[in-house]
Order: sequence, then C-alpha cells, then structure tokens
Amino acid sequence: MADNPPGYELADRMALTEPAQVRAIGHPLRTTILQLLHERAATVTELAAAVERPKSTVAHHVDVLARNGLLRVVRTRKVRAIEERFYGRTARMFSIMAETAALGGEAAGDFNDFEVAARESATAFDQGSLWGFIRHARISEDQASEFWDRMAGLVDEFDRLPRSGETVYGFTIGIYPTAFPALPAAE
Repeated sequence: MADNPPGYELADRMALTEPAQVRAIGHPLRTTILQLLHERAATVTELAAAVERPKSTVAHHVDVLARNGLLRVVRTRKVRAIEERFYGRTARMFSIMAETAALGGEAAGDFNDFEVAARESATAFDQGSLWGFIRHARISEDQASEFWDRMAGLVDEFDRLPRSGETVYGFTIGIYPTAFPALPAAE
C-alpha cells in the first residue's frame, strides 16, 4: 500500500471550468470511480469488479472522465500481448468553477456531497455507528472562508491517509449560511 495514496503523481486541486467537466462528475457512477481512484490507480477491469457493473459500462464512464481531463493513464503493463491501462485521477480535489448559466442555470443535480453522504450513512445510522456534529455560529463571511480553508486542509489529510483498514469510511464536511435563529445583541 502506498504511504501517500493514490501512489502516483497528481495535482492537489483542479478547477473545473467547462460545463462538460461538471456534467462528467455529475453521474453517480463516475463520482464513485473518482473516489475509488483516491486509493490507487486501477484498470477498467478492476473498477468494473469493484462497482459490480459490466466492463463496457465502466469503460464508457472512464472514457468520459478521461476526455474531460479528470482521469489519465498513469501506467501500463503487457498482459498476453494486450496493453493494460491503469487510470488515475488528475487531481486530489476538483472544484466547480463553471458559470451556472453555461450549465443551463444550475450545477449537475447528482453532484451534492451531502445527499450522497446521507444515502451512504443510512446503514451506519441504523447500526448506531454514525459519528457527527452540527454546530452553528454567527460569524462573518471572511471568517467562514478562513474556516473553510482550514477544513480543506483536513480533507486533504484524510485523502492522503494510508489505505490499511477493512472498512471504507466516509468523511463529510461543509459550511453554509442558514436561517438558524440568533439571539439579540447582549445589553
């Protein structure tokens, strides 16, 4: 196992500026493929086995991600006169920077980390093994932005952890404005 997954060179961050890139990550299977490749580079055959889908389906989705610059071939090997390609991510973290008008007014509907986390964590909740906190603080937009930058560092640390356990854990983090009530200023 690599001490610093995924075991190949990649950029820390990549801004997705094209609508096609945002649409590419908007499909649940493609986001799963990207997540799997956080661990290590993999072939289409390995990815298909992991997601229990036909190789042709996975190959199509890998091709969409590669055409849009989100995946690349990071190494090859010969297997019985056939060159096997190992795909890897082009960046640890992708951020959406495309204009929403260019996307038809909104970002891809499936690209909602909290919705994905809610679906994934349902079993852990039922089993009493879901850990979580929610807190509210009345702070400035600048403070929220500074806090988010610190949390992004924690996400990066989580991404780089050596892959060693038997269980895959999800890690969700967010900061967002709310309509949560606030006390009036103290007298």
